[in-house]
Parts: sequence; structure tokens; C-alpha cells
Amino acid sequence: MKTLQVGVQGMTCASCVMRVEKALNKVEGVSEAVVNLATERASVSFDPEQTNTEAILGAIAESGYNATVAEVSLGVSGMTCASCVMRVEKALNKVDGVLEATVNLATERATIKYLPDMVSVGQLKAAVRETGYEILESSEGKDQVDVEREARERELNALRRNLIVASIFAAPLVIFVMLPMFWPGLPGRIEEVVPKQIEFYISFIFGTIVQFGPGRRFYRTGWASLRHGSPDMNSLVMIGTTAAYGYSVVATFLPFLLPKESVMVYYEASAAIIALILLGKYLEAVAKGRTSEAIKKLMALQAKTARVIRDGQELELPIDEVVPNDVVLVRPGEKIPVDGTVLEGSSYVDESMITGEPIPVQKSDGAEVVGGTINKTGSFKFTATKVGADTVLAQIIKMVEEAQGSKPRIQALADKVVSVFVPIVMVIAAITFVVWYFFGPAPALTYALINTVAVLIIACPCAMGLATPTSIMVGTGKAAEMGVLFRKGDALQSLQEAKVIALDKTGTLTKGKPELTDLVVQAGFERDETLRLVASVEKNSEHPIAEAIVENAKQQGLELAEIQAFEATPGFGVEATVEDKLVQIGADRYMTKLGLDVNAFAAEAGRLADEGKSPLYAAIDGKLAAIIAVADPIKDSTPEAITTLHKLGLRVAMITGDNRRTANAIAKQLGIDEVLAEVLPDGKVDAVKGLQGEGRKVAFVGDGINDAPALAQADIGLAIGTGTDIAIESADVILMAGDLRGIPNSIALSKSTLTNIKQNLFWAFIYNTVLIPVAAGVLYPAFGILLSPILAAAAMGLSSIFVLTNALRLRSFKPPMEAETAAPARAEAQALPA
Repeated sequence: MKTLQVGVQGMTCASCVMRVEKALNKVEGVSEAVVNLATERASVSFDPEQTNTEAILGAIAESGYNATVAEVSLGVSGMTCASCVMRVEKALNKVDGVLEATVNLATERATIKYLPDMVSVGQLKAAVRETGYEILESSEGKDQVDVEREARERELNALRRNLIVASIFAAPLVIFVMLPMFWPGLPGRIEEVVPKQIEFYISFIFGTIVQFGPGRRFYRTGWASLRHGSPDMNSLVMIGTTAAYGYSVVATFLPFLLPKESVMVYYEASAAIIALILLGKYLEAVAKGRTSEAIKKLMALQAKTARVIRDGQELELPIDEVVPNDVVLVRPGEKIPVDGTVLEGSSYVDESMITGEPIPVQKSDGAEVVGGTINKTGSFKFTATKVGADTVLAQIIKMVEEAQGSKPRIQALADKVVSVFVPIVMVIAAITFVVWYFFGPAPALTYALINTVAVLIIACPCAMGLATPTSIMVGTGKAAEMGVLFRKGDALQSLQEAKVIALDKTGTLTKGKPELTDLVVQAGFERDETLRLVASVEKNSEHPIAEAIVENAKQQGLELAEIQAFEATPGFGVEATVEDKLVQIGADRYMTKLGLDVNAFAAEAGRLADEGKSPLYAAIDGKLAAIIAVADPIKDSTPEAITTLHKLGLRVAMITGDNRRTANAIAKQLGIDEVLAEVLPDGKVDAVKGLQGEGRKVAFVGDGINDAPALAQADIGLAIGTGTDIAIESADVILMAGDLRGIPNSIALSKSTLTNIKQNLFWAFIYNTVLIPVAAGVLYPAFGILLSPILAAAAMGLSSIFVLTNALRLRSFKPPMEAETAAPARAEAQALPA
């Protein structure tokens, strides 16, 4: 199976989405097609043996919309004959996302049509270079973001032009009709100067310009929708305005076909409806552009060029020409262009844009650096390890885009309603016409027409179609700014449903790396000297406890000595001679075996046990010298994160392989509600299943390879971003910052996003449920109230704008555990030159 990502232009409402999805799913070999109105993209999974890209694009075109296709022309040097041409063409046509590639030997140019959502210009250049030829000049084409941005700008400009034209010609018609309300004698005076039929002719000219000028867009898409048996919002506008305009044309040129009392024109209604709906669509397009600002910010983090050292020369190259193993130079204040490993030099790097962590991180030889982060102080060279689509930033952007393009379960109801919404509205409109025509007051035909048009115009499937994806777009974008990545949109809904947060202890609650926390010596022994001797014995061991002791000694600048006669007693401890001194290290049972009484440290041992630490003892020259504790320290953010989770009404469980006493001590210290101790790595899945008893939804947080099955078993899995790739692949949510603050933040955002979606859906359903009957005239018998088609058009436009504006409120979401120093750090980073 292959997956095709393709932009779709021209969609305006949920009916459009349903239509494109229906058309794509009909293509033989397509297993799944998901279309997103907010991102204007389709994701299609298909069997390449049964269908191809051309058939999928044809289905999109057949449904009345346009796929986003880009074209680029590349200069190719080194070709000498037709075989060269065939070779380059074959290489380009093999690239996924390339629709057509033609190469001209005379002009030495390759012209490629491609899908910018699938392939970048840099990948096309690489394909040419791999055949042994060189690119003569930089691309005239655009990458995915540029192509889509330009397409949206063109659409916005077209809407603006149409709106201006429609307003210029609709305004005089509306003013002319409304003036008699304020000046009752005006119509009679005008008729003395300009006969009524001439007024009709002038109105016809103005109305026709609007109907078939700016209004042509509704005919183009609306008619295609009707022809395919899947009417949409454009179809409703087309039918409604055509009814008002067509009736007016008959009244103007064939008045004898109508009852005398019904000879009236409604050019102002059709023109005003088109103008107001264009205004709504224009404002909607502006607002929709703002929903994708998070992605734009992430895109803006990408450097445009890199300073690469090749053959001893320093070259400034476009970012897409950097390849793995290139040596890249970065100076203070510059963006790091790609991912890599520091080769030479040191500096502090601001990674806040990627992880949400405000404090710059020190980087020196061997440290990993991430493209898009900002070098603060020193200069350094690094070896490029990941470029293009493989960089962390590119993967983050991809994850955010995929999450924004997916559909959470809550959208299923909206999809079901939308699939039948427009046909139902058309039936209601027909019933409205019949009822008013046969049972309404005189002039019955006029009332029937006005109310039918109002019903067609006020119905708004757009609000229902935008209700969920716009909130998902803004919510996932906001999460990315906080260092939280939702791998799919449905995770936003699942996370807020969790009742229990299960935490793996090592690497999640703790730092994942043991540290020497306690070293208490007996009288007659000096602390640093004791540590130096113990560390000297442990320096050749690979055991984590030994490594922690040695690391602490090195941090304190102690010089370790050579040892002789090293001997290990399995299950007890070790001994060696250091500078003619016998040093013995082990558990209490080892000291007892040596005939040493550890009761001198009874108080210290009790304290350490209460803190969940297991003590070790050291003896020097046969005398008990010190008690030592090595522990995996609790992360600084852990206690506050657990407190915040409790405030959100959640229970917190800890899953650990520690013995029950140690586990209970840690749980008591942190205020954890449930403890699952002595759990072996392969028992974590059963532990999660146990927590899921009684129908509780469980979110599991882990970071290691052995956490992957538990992450998959949980109702929703959260992986610490500093963990293994396997854990991250198994998770639904990734916490880039590497600590627990992201958990309450992501849950709070999930709750806010779902609340926002529900508000949008409630508005969309209530709007249509209440106002369609009002437009049909149900209030007229009791209150004499009718809804003007012009007001219906204004209401319809405002409905979509309300949904978009409400979704944009998520941009102001404040995480419950936002770091106080984050804002200044980011401001400082943004002030640096890129």
C-alpha cells in the first residue's frame, strides 16, 4: 500500500469534503481517503497494483475540484545524447509524487510536474545528481509551503476582487430598495422622472453583472456538485440566487406570465446575497489562514542556507543542498540548519522552539544539535547527520500536519449529518415553496419565492464542516509550541477521557541516570578521600551504581588511583587494594560476612530506606568507613506535575520494578495514588490492563524500548521525547521537553480543545436547527415575522466566522505548568539575527 498526500483547492464546506472523499473511495484500489477542509488536503491510501496517482487526481477533478500541482524547471548539465535524456527522465519519474518529467537535450532543461505535498524540489535535484548529472541553476519552482501559500493568496485576492465588484453593483440596488422605508413618497417621485420599467432594466444590468461576474464561482462549483448528485453550499447559493434573479428577469421581460400583484423584481436580493456570502467567505479565508499560524511558525524556524566546509572551502549553500556527513559551521546568533553532532567548539543553544525548555543547553564535542534551534554564544562545527525530511524539525512539522489532517471520533456525527444535510435543506425549501404558494397570503408566489430563497441561503454546512478541523489545527499547533506533539488528531480527544495516568518510574518520574546522593563517613575518615578510594575500585565496572560513584568523584575533581588484586563476590560486593589500602564495598550482608557491625549507621540506613534508597557500605583496611546511597533522582518537575494532575481530577499510578518498600517510599514522597511494584519489563502490559479494569481509561507514560508494548496497550500512550525511537513510534503523544510538565499541559489543552469543538458543533447545529425553520416562515402565523434573504445571507456568513473565531481562541490557551522564564528566553532568542 502507498499513501498519497495531495492538496485540494476549491472546497468551501463539509459537503465538499464528503464529495471528494466519496469520489476518491470509489476509485478501485483505494483503501482509505481522508479529506480535511481546514488544511485543504487529501490523504489517500491505495494499492499501486490496482490504481495510480493519475486516477486519484482524476477523481478529484471529476468531483469538481483541483489538485495542488506544482511545476519546476531545472537546468541539467552533462547530457550529451538521447540516452542521457532517457536516464534523467527515468530517474525523475521514479520519484514518488512526480506526475510527469520531460527532459530537453537542446535546452538542457528538465520540466517536472509534481505534488508539492509528496516531494520537494531538493529531492528532485538529488534524483538528477544520483544519475551522474549536475544542476545548472537554482529551481524556479516552489516547495510545498510556498505553493500552498501562493494558492491561498491567489484565492484570497480573487475573493477580494469579487467582493469589491459585487459590493459596487449590489450597494445601489439595496439602497434604492431601502430608501422608501425612510422616505415614503420617494417611489412616486422617482416614477415621475424614470418609468418603472426603466428602473427594472437598470436593476437588471446591475444584477446581471453581480450574478454572472462575482457569482460565477458559485455556478462553477455548484453545478458540478449537482451533476455528481452531491450538492453543497455552492449549490444552495446557486439555486437560491438563480431563483431570485430568474424570477426578476421574468418580471422584467415577460411580466404577462406572472399574476399582476406578483410582478416585482428581486435583483437587490440576489446581488446582496452574493456580496454578503463573498464577504463571509473572504473573512473566513483570512481567519482560516490564521489557524495554520503554528505550522507557519515551525516552518519559519527552518534555516534557508547553511555554511558548509567542503574541500577546505567555506560555502554558503541552500539548505536543500546539504547532505549527510557535511561539516557545517555555525556562528553566534545563527540558526542551526540541520541535525548533527558537534565536531569542534562549544556553545549554548536555545532549543525552546523545539522542546519548550527556556534555558539554553550547553553543546560541546559529541553533543547532538537540532536544526531550527538558535546558537547563542560560541562558534562550532558539526557533522550533519540528518537533512531534509529526516531532521527533527521536519518530523515535528510532519507530525503536526498529520495530526491536523486527521479526524477525531467526535467528527463522526457531523460527517453523518453533513452527508444528508444539503439534500434535506433542498427538500425543506421545496416544501416551503409549496406551502406558501398554496396556503400563503397574496401575493402567494412572491412569499413562496422569498421564503424558499431564505431557506436555501441560510443553511450553512460550512460551519459544521469547519467546527472540528479548525479547533484541531489550532489545538495541535498550540501543543507544538508547548513542546507537545500529538501524532494524530484523535489523541486530542482520547487524552481528555483518561481517568488514570500510569507512569513508568525510571526515566519518566526520575532522570533515568543514577547519581550519588548520599555519602556519610565515620569519625576518623575524610569524605573526599573515602570517595576517591571507593571510586578507584569502581572505575572499571560498567554497573550503573559504580558509574554514578565514579562520575561524582570526577565532578569533584578527584584523581583516581590504580588498583591491584580486584575481586568480586557475586551477590555481596567487591574488594581491591588501592595505594596499599584494602577497600571493600557492598551491601550490609557483605559487611556482616566481613565481621563488621553496620549498626553505627542504623539511623542513616533507616532514613535512606524511607526515601526509597538502597544503602551500600564501604570498609577501609578492615574498618567500617562509610554508608553510600546511589539513586535515580526524581526530576525537578515531577512533584509539581503530579500535584497539577491531581488538581485536574486524575489518579496517578506508578509502575516500577523496585521492591515494594522502595516503591511505596517514592510514592509517599510524591503523593502517588496507586503503586504497582516489582513489575518485570514484560509485565508492564498486564499492569496497564489491571489499571484498565472497571472500565477506566488509562494513559501510560514511558520512555524505553520495554515501554513500547505498554504504550500500545494503554488507551493513550505518551512518550518522553528524550526516550527511544521505538517508544516514540508506539505513542500517541510525544513530550519533547523530556519531563512531566507536558502531561498536565497536554491534558488541559485536550480538555480545552474538546470543549471548543463541542461549542463549535453546538453552534453549527443550533444555528441550522433554529434558523432554517425561521427562514421557512414558522413565526409568521403567530408573530408576522419573516426573514429577508439578505439577512439570511449575512447570518450564513457570520455562522462560519463564529466557528473560526471561536477556534482561534485556543491560541490564547495558558498551560497550567508554563515555565516562568520561557517568555523572556524566547523573546531573547527571537531578537537574535537568523
